[in-house]
Amino acid sequence: MSEFVTFHDLKDASVYITGGGSGIGAALTEGFLAAGAKVAFVGREDASEFVYKMGETYGNAPTFIQCDITDVGALQASIDQAVDTNGDISVLVNNAANDTRHTLDDYTVDQWDAGMNVNLRPHFFTAQAVVDGMRRVGGGSIINYSSISYMMGNAGYPAYATSKAAIVGLTRALSAELGPDRIRVNALLPGWVMTERQKRLWATPEALEEHLKSQNLPDLIQPRDVVDATLFLASKASQMVTGQAIVVDGGTVVTG
Repeated sequence: MSEFVTFHDLKDASVYITGGGSGIGAALTEGFLAAGAKVAFVGREDASEFVYKMGETYGNAPTFIQCDITDVGALQASIDQAVDTNGDISVLVNNAANDTRHTLDDYTVDQWDAGMNVNLRPHFFTAQAVVDGMRRVGGGSIINYSSISYMMGNAGYPAYATSKAAIVGLTRALSAELGPDRIRVNALLPGWVMTERQKRLWATPEALEEHLKSQNLPDLIQPRDVVDATLFLASKASQMVTGQAIVVDGGTVVTG
């Protein structure tokens, strides 16, 4: 998929992606397939058509496992299935999220828990499920998708922003815990990526014009831009990069 980079060590790598059948996740699945990886992904909605298209395009269909990631038992069982199909997982990409807008007022305990169960909890329990396999193969890469949303000071999604901040803390903690096993853990923080969902729900001409004022670069961020960054973090090209929050946002926020 990438027009710009090739990471040869990703060929035949066993990759597992949450939410890999739509939006950024579908772009990630395609990017890894194009690199020659063996990809398994989970999602709630049927992705048979996408799987067929990828198989026709790359001669290497991904393994789709229908799964609600809020069900931790089912999520970890899906990882076992992926291992049975593709071998021990060496790259884990925690991508799935729900960024539905909400406010403080009238937000219930059940809604809070539901949001964390999608946006934060899976990052911990997928990591727990893959580490033994990564140890067996001598290391691996865990890539946790966060967001610059918690850095921007925006209203409109306080629980979502909280979960995305927590992902960076989890990433830092896991990188310290797993580093001795040569398992690298990094967070990737996209800016406003122009997926079909974003364009359908929130990317009005006025909103885009206002957002571009916050970027240093004048171009809208496309899924390809975060795919290439993810491939880098998955590859041994980044073998001494761990515990980091990598931002792909056109220069909207500052880290460090």
